[in-house]
Amino acid sequence: MSSSRTARRLACLLLAAGASAVSSAQPCPKDDATHVSGAAQCLLARAYGPAQADVLVVWLHGDVSGGGPANYHFALAERTAAALPGVAAVALVRPGYPDGAGESSGVAALHAGRNDHYTKENVEEVGAALARLRERAGAKRLVVVGHSGGAATTAILLGMKPGLIDAAVLVACPCDIVAWRSGRRPWTRSENPIAWADRVDPKARVVALTGDADDNTGPALAERYVEALRKRSIDATFVALPGESHNGAPRAPAVLDTVGRLAR
Repeated sequence: MSSSRTARRLACLLLAAGASAVSSAQPCPKDDATHVSGAAQCLLARAYGPAQADVLVVWLHGDVSGGGPANYHFALAERTAAALPGVAAVALVRPGYPDGAGESSGVAALHAGRNDHYTKENVEEVGAALARLRERAGAKRLVVVGHSGGAATTAILLGMKPGLIDAAVLVACPCDIVAWRSGRRPWTRSENPIAWADRVDPKARVVALTGDADDNTGPALAERYVEALRKRSIDATFVALPGESHNGAPRAPAVLDTVGRLAR
């Protein structure tokens, strides 16, 4: 098959799958308020607040395992920018997820049921996008707020790319994948956040918050990760959110309060 026919066939397959028209081997033709180049893919985003700022806060959504678009964190990023004048906020859509407006973030395949996808490839795409967003905003400080799978991705990046993230807010984090999957089908493709704890930049600040009513990623998972960081004298704290469930936790007032403290 000729290279031109192969390229046309690939484009048709991507469009038929409802993916972004950007090839997996090509970042965004141009970055804007709704697109950002990752390592090799074009990821979707929504930007709020000033385009240039000393502090950039980026929100990463969870696995949305029930289906549908990954856009609930758009409102959270918008609320962050409104509450913290002068701070730029971005809601980033993780690889493979649709944004609810007709596009998908990159073309990385999501495994059936949106599980076992904290892969090195997907995490590196997010890391490259974060670096690009920071550069684009001219930010001196990057704070990343991750919920559930987004928190796991953030925790992995803290070790995989030390120095990229200055401060992390991990909400309902499955920070120990092995323990989280105990009694269920193991995730063998995914990176385990706690396995990267010994490579986190000693200057990083980390706050993990989990609802005490979370029946998905219980508090012990984040507590264990925080303890691993504290053993290395990293500024890490665990906060229990009274009465909060897994999906309710990112909207808890304590989360935005924590973001504000770390942004300052």
